[in-house]
Amino acid sequence: MRVRPGRLNTAIASLFIVGSACFALGSVPDFADAVGGVADGVIFFVGSIFFTTASFLQLVQVQTPGLTAVGSEGQRTRTPVRWWRRLPHDRNWCAAVTQFPGTLFFNVSTLAALAHNASVREQDRHVWRPDIFGSTLFLVASAFGILAVGTFWSWRPRSVPWWIAWLNMIGSLLFMSSAVTSFVLPSSGDVINLRVDVAGTLFGALFFLVGAVLMFPAWRRAVREADTAAAQAQSITKS
Repeated sequence: MRVRPGRLNTAIASLFIVGSACFALGSVPDFADAVGGVADGVIFFVGSIFFTTASFLQLVQVQTPGLTAVGSEGQRTRTPVRWWRRLPHDRNWCAAVTQFPGTLFFNVSTLAALAHNASVREQDRHVWRPDIFGSTLFLVASAFGILAVGTFWSWRPRSVPWWIAWLNMIGSLLFMSSAVTSFVLPSSGDVINLRVDVAGTLFGALFFLVGAVLMFPAWRRAVREADTAAAQAQSITKS
């Protein structure tokens, strides 16, 4: 199978945007009350599918050399994809290979919540919140993403990838806060903190959404840098 690197990056960013938007929308209490538990559960499940698809394509992207660091011509050239390749020393690959199974956990948990909401009485329905397993893997993936662009102490506000990495980390931390506070106390049957639970999902999804949107300028800048590097190399060769 061959794909154009530019189109693949556009697809990945777009899928992450739609997935994040679904999670954010489903987390708005007024929306959930308006459409009901089943419809809200469908929104979450559909969002998780978009996340998983984007995450898998991103894994394919980082493990295929010809799909990254390409110039203007290269981004329009069909390139054969590599479906699987171990790159344990590549932090971008480590981030992608950790994030992908995390999205699968979200698939399972959102589907389980949807099935529950479809099978109980209206007053017993509840909105899905991030589970602890998927949130943990997202945190690990975000840590690898930050290390891929520097260190935890790096300050690179002019770097778009740096912003994407930290937006994803903040989103992962918010998802984790939601997962922890959504734990149901056996003594009362209530969650630990409903406000933090809802806010963590909503604002975490919004941070993921902004990070996904920034993938477009990040790609354009990478293409320009590749063109500049190629021009400099050609100039040195001629001289």
